[in-house]
Amino acid sequence: MTRTRALALGALALVCASTLAAQGATPPTIDQLQSVVSPIGAGEPAVWSVDGTRLIYVGGDGLLASVGVDGGAPMRYAPALQDERQMERMLHAPSLGGASQLRRSPDGRMVTYVKGVAGGNDIFGFDIAAGTERRITRLSGHVRSYAFSPTGDRIALANDRNGSEDVYVVEVATGVATRLTSSPLYEGFPSFTPDGNRVIYTRLDSRWVDHEVFSIPAEGGVARLVLTDRDYFDYRQGAAFGVARVSPDGKTMLFRSQRNGWANYWLAPLAGGPPRPLAAERADQSEARWSPDGSQVLFLSITNGTQSLKVAPAAGGAARTVVAPTVGMVSRAEWSPNGQMISYAFGTPTRAPDLFVVPASGGVPRRLTDADPGGTIASQLIEPEKVAWTNEGFTINAYLYKPRGLRAGDKAPVIMLLHGGPTSQFSDNYQLQPQFFASRGYVVIAPNVRGSSGYGKRFEDANNRDWGHGDLRDVLAGVTWAKQQAYVNPEKIGVTGISYGGMLTMYATSFAPGVFQAAISGSGYGDVTDFHTVVPVLQHSQLLHYELGRWPSTRAVDSIYRRSSAIHRAKDATAPTMLIHGYGLDVLDTEYAAWKYARELAKHSKMVEYRKYPNETYYVYGRENTKNMLEEMLAFFDRYLKDGSVDRSAR
Repeated sequence: MTRTRALALGALALVCASTLAAQGATPPTIDQLQSVVSPIGAGEPAVWSVDGTRLIYVGGDGLLASVGVDGGAPMRYAPALQDERQMERMLHAPSLGGASQLRRSPDGRMVTYVKGVAGGNDIFGFDIAAGTERRITRLSGHVRSYAFSPTGDRIALANDRNGSEDVYVVEVATGVATRLTSSPLYEGFPSFTPDGNRVIYTRLDSRWVDHEVFSIPAEGGVARLVLTDRDYFDYRQGAAFGVARVSPDGKTMLFRSQRNGWANYWLAPLAGGPPRPLAAERADQSEARWSPDGSQVLFLSITNGTQSLKVAPAAGGAARTVVAPTVGMVSRAEWSPNGQMISYAFGTPTRAPDLFVVPASGGVPRRLTDADPGGTIASQLIEPEKVAWTNEGFTINAYLYKPRGLRAGDKAPVIMLLHGGPTSQFSDNYQLQPQFFASRGYVVIAPNVRGSSGYGKRFEDANNRDWGHGDLRDVLAGVTWAKQQAYVNPEKIGVTGISYGGMLTMYATSFAPGVFQAAISGSGYGDVTDFHTVVPVLQHSQLLHYELGRWPSTRAVDSIYRRSSAIHRAKDATAPTMLIHGYGLDVLDTEYAAWKYARELAKHSKMVEYRKYPNETYYVYGRENTKNMLEEMLAFFDRYLKDGSVDRSAR
């Protein structure tokens, strides 16, 4: 087992991890909880064979596989892995391991994908019949998006080898690349027009707030502006706006916008003209795809964490729901070649995503893979409830995980679990940490506080210029709600989170003394100016410029940064605090951010413990490190939330 490195400084203490059983039945082990993984991996949709009889996907083991749409056992296109050491070799060798961005060539003979090479990644092709792989591009850098031409002889891609992101067209047969754009601004997410003569791509402005869609000859030349979309901050370097998809007849473009206050899809004439909404609704839409004949568009729609599959007529009219789960997340949907079927992934809070197909007209879905045969693991997991409270005019929705075996009169401690982002959300998918802590006797509450996505642009932007204050008050309102529940011990409240959730945990520690009795911050930043100085990652800098203001700037902006930095009020902290993160694989000094806050707490003689896990980025993903981390987190929470002490002091 990998050991963590702990460093003592002043009040920084070293502790040994221990695991306490939950009340009632024996809880699932960490190994069992970690085994809840999807057999279809992550990423983009499975691709259909040309004849529509099979679906090809990258499996959870990183190997290429396929399954018949009528059912049957999946078939692998590479030898089965025997052990973890062989898996490690496969992932670092010229094989199918680690593939992403799966595509099928128009003739169906080859599937392509992106995987790592020296310097970045490139596109590889796998000949299905021959069972052989070849490297198609040799640009290195990073390929973040690409698309085949209609005839399959060329690929348009976006690559950052020249310091920004530019659009290239590559000959599939020879690998010869032609660079089409060279702006210092980010240009990407290319696609071909149906005649193959032009490439459509998107350019972000310098703030990543406005998007311009251009059309350029596929052989190179002068680009023509097609559309401008404003006021849609795109933290993922254009991925939120995504590909502007051209209809099969070449006349209409489909794009994602927040112009109506929600992330909805719009249609605009490719020749120019005003856009119109596809199927406007007060919900965020994603992953839109034209039907093969261009008459319909499928898209995903999320409402309070539940994501459904809808189809709208391209000519206008109401959308119809094809898959409408009461609980769960539909994702990665794709049309069959004849437009009569739709494939998709579906998972729930107690089950990893499986691959399904459903008639496009609606009907009974057919499951093609089985993430949990017999429901063995799901039967041991906790089905969260959806709860809500109000605060300052906002409705705050949350997931409530209650431990099993609570009896009348039992009072369980609470852990407030905070998500990252801050523009992100908890949704109807499987979450390891709340399952782990709830199975060990904790009530876990995971709120979508102001600043979260999925509840409209107004809610999403409500924490701008206000990190650690309005959103923290939403958390504190959740604490008040929790204390009113008969099964909660109101004197034992903990808080934890990762990334921005780790920062919000730091805010809770510094800005809300006396509320929490234990806090664990994962991979957080106590001083937000570190995003510009110590860890100057462009994505982070752009996020802070948008949400807190351009820095360094005016005295007013500087005061916002100071007000939103937990480190400046570390002296007010009362809760024992643990700081955790990974290290070893980051080229930047990310770990200094957590250490800096730990040092400040220690300077003021606060109870603080510090853990870091090797061979990770700033975040902890490795299986053994995660297991070790959860055990140490549990021991920390048990020490301060299950100690039996009572606070009768006056505040």
